[in-house]
Amino acid sequence: MGIDPRELSDAQLLKELEMIHRTRHDALLHGSPDALSAHNARMAELEGEYLRRNPQRPVAAGRTRKGARERGREGC
Repeated sequence: MGIDPRELSDAQLLKELEMIHRTRHDALLHGSPDALSAHNARMAELEGEYLRRNPQRPVAAGRTRKGARERGREGC
């Protein structure tokens, strides 16, 4: 499944995350059940490690429920 995410540098972790997100759509649409399961597991490992390292990451206001509701009102 690849290198343990805890052993990756911050730069390597971000590169792995970028790659797995790029391949997500194709894995979902065309991957075998085993391939999709492996993709899901690896993505969870990488994302979990990123969140562990960055518990105080900035959150964009528009990516919250309140922000989504406000966007919905703007379209009315």
